[in-house]
Amino acid sequence: MYQVGQWIIYGGEGACQVEAIGPLAMRGANREKLYYTLAPAYRSGKVYAPVDGQVFSRPILSRDEAEALVRAIPGMKPDVCREKNLRLLTAHYQNLLSSHQCEDLVQIIKAAHVRRQERRSSGAKPGQVDERFMKRAEDLLYGELAVALGMERDQVSDYITQTAKKTAGQAG
Repeated sequence: MYQVGQWIIYGGEGACQVEAIGPLAMRGANREKLYYTLAPAYRSGKVYAPVDGQVFSRPILSRDEAEALVRAIPGMKPDVCREKNLRLLTAHYQNLLSSHQCEDLVQIIKAAHVRRQERRSSGAKPGQVDERFMKRAEDLLYGELAVALGMERDQVSDYITQTAKKTAGQAG
């Protein structure tokens, strides 16, 4: 069971903070069932999630884990899906997204970026499926890293770039 104040990843919602644990004070709610009251990091409103629910959840990365992931990103080789069938490409990206693992989000971002560059070099526009999944993966990954590293979400991309430059400078 999570604790009040803890940051978690909750399904497709991304980073949320546990604000309360207890029965819902709503008319018609089962008073015997416990719920998490979650505050999403990057949108207003609340999410009420059954403690014993089936939606994926996990604690966010620790600061050390987040820093290690950021340092590892430059060395991660993209596994680019060469599928032309949009349904199969969507299924490939959805499979990675549904793992809820940061490394898989990095894979989506890197693979979609490679596909974007390839399309641009051949004179084509970036693919909508690639762009949609890259944006979603960035939102989830950068949201989690921002909370774990104690920074604003819009600072994460630059932080990754700067860390990559430092890592390359130390290796060379």
